[in-house]
Amino acid sequence: MRQSWTDPAAIETEIEGIRALRIDVLRRRWQVVFGRAPPAALSKDLLGRMIACRIQEQAFGGLDRDSLTFLDSLARRDRSARRQLKAGTVLVRDYHGQRHCVTVKPDGFDWAGAIYPSLSAIARAITGMAWSGPRFFGLRAVGHDAKHKSAAAPQRASVVAGQPASAMTLNPRPDHPGLWK
Repeated sequence: MRQSWTDPAAIETEIEGIRALRIDVLRRRWQVVFGRAPPAALSKDLLGRMIACRIQEQAFGGLDRDSLTFLDSLARRDRSARRQLKAGTVLVRDYHGQRHCVTVKPDGFDWAGAIYPSLSAIARAITGMAWSGPRFFGLRAVGHDAKHKSAAAPQRASVVAGQPASAMTLNPRPDHPGLWK
């Protein structure tokens, strides 16, 4: 039943029809479209969406080789994707009894009235040693960087967007859901 359409109106009509199908019909349709039995745990909505996506892919073409390679590399990574900090986010870190507040700016990081190109440059300025900035400010899990596991290693910093430094709590749990959104 593999048909090849190039008319967007025909594809839209086909997809509208998929939305109205019962789940048993969707499972049979999946078998035809994908050439194998559908996973048992997929809901009716997800079955329909994936079939519709495949129909569109067959009609209009899929992703190019470079995009597929990139997505595959992301899917196979051992570690989490790199976090992107939004401008205005404030990082707070206590180090040797002194509180350090860093504000993320569009062009770098503001610390002590100066703009730095990276968090690592700020961590180096604070400690006098080469540090991973994301590790120093608690943005990377402790196990990722075994280089600085001494007793002098700083504790995890707070990351709270849009709040003044005085309203932040230091050393939150790394799995705290409000910090990483």
